[in-house]
Amino acid sequence: MGESIMEGTVLSWLKQEGETIEADESVLEVATDKVDTEVPATHGGTLKEILVQEGDVVPVGAPIAKIETDAAVEVSTPETSAPPAEKPAAVNGQANETPAPVAANGHAVLEKPASDRFYSPLVMNIARQESIPMAELELVPGTGREGRVTKKDIMAYLKNRPAGGVQAPAATPAPAIVPPSASAPKPMPVSVSGEDEIIEMDRMRKMIAERMVDSKRISPHVTSFVEADVTNIVHWRNRIKQSFKEREGEPITFTPIFMEAVVNALKDYPMMNIQVDGNNIVKKKAINVGMAVALPSGNLIVPVIHNTDQYNLVGLTKKVNDLARRARENKLTPDDLQGGTYTISNVGSFGNVMGTPIIMQPQVGILALGAVVKKPAVVETPTGDAIAIRHKMFLSHSYDHRVVDGSLGGMFVRRVADYLERFDPSMTI
Repeated sequence: MGESIMEGTVLSWLKQEGETIEADESVLEVATDKVDTEVPATHGGTLKEILVQEGDVVPVGAPIAKIETDAAVEVSTPETSAPPAEKPAAVNGQANETPAPVAANGHAVLEKPASDRFYSPLVMNIARQESIPMAELELVPGTGREGRVTKKDIMAYLKNRPAGGVQAPAATPAPAIVPPSASAPKPMPVSVSGEDEIIEMDRMRKMIAERMVDSKRISPHVTSFVEADVTNIVHWRNRIKQSFKEREGEPITFTPIFMEAVVNALKDYPMMNIQVDGNNIVKKKAINVGMAVALPSGNLIVPVIHNTDQYNLVGLTKKVNDLARRARENKLTPDDLQGGTYTISNVGSFGNVMGTPIIMQPQVGILALGAVVKKPAVVETPTGDAIAIRHKMFLSHSYDHRVVDGSLGGMFVRRVADYLERFDPSMTI
């Protein structure tokens, strides 16, 4: 289901017990984060038993059904099929070992705090809800990569957690994870009358809400604005859009043109194509640009164009149109939503001139494209300055101030505008 997918919700079974199925035939529908997808059978035979019901949330790797085949097939369970734990990577010739667990009040904890360990937003959220201070969280054994604490680890720890928690052996106090009641204001009570309509959030809206709150909590957002003159782009597109559609069978929009400028700027400023992993900065080699798409339901989804720099303008146009169409038809796959390194959001399609977008974690930047509007502007001519009607738009660049300072964030969005303003109106496609 994708390397970052940990669990899925069973939406519906397409086959019932006793029915005959073929290998690779769709058996059920599963929802993972924002995308719904059909799951094919791994073997052909008879669907003997369904182990999970519709609506159940199931971890990746857990058995969901039994298929009876003609040949004897070994059935693996999560306990027997779990891959061996990875050994810590060597650093400067020495193993980066995680402290060994020891018993404390009948529960396994680490000998010394893992102070430099990375924690996912999910684990941090559980720790806050259970009032686990950072000093105690650093003693929880982790089975994830490089000793990271997974959801399974912290839930297992909570089952046997002694009253009052486990005290760290170190005398130096560590900053505590403040419970939500102390770190954020309590929501104001809502007065409901008989004239009001109560609408429950759907699954996607709940997911969006959680991701947006997590991003604002994780990343200190800063936004820089630049106005770009895109007159040449507007005139060029108006000139070729009809012939392009007749030849390619698809319309050409401004989005792939803007995306091409973003890719060129990312090449010039590769430190915008990064991610944060604890105290490390991961410089991504691949340029995978995500684009925010508004769905008919009003929700938002961000499909990703992988290796965006490998496409020419025609290829980008086809890819943008394909992803936007499949997003609105709910036909995206989990891979379509994975691996983004930078994101653009076209707020101009709603008539907005600018915006302050929220970063898609673990990325460090997102660019909002404002509406293209006609404005009077001063232009330089051989005979002097003159007032002319120009097509202009605002670019709004939000970036993570932990690792991107104002100089880099501002120069990057300025470079995107430069590429747009230097667009060659005589270009053929």
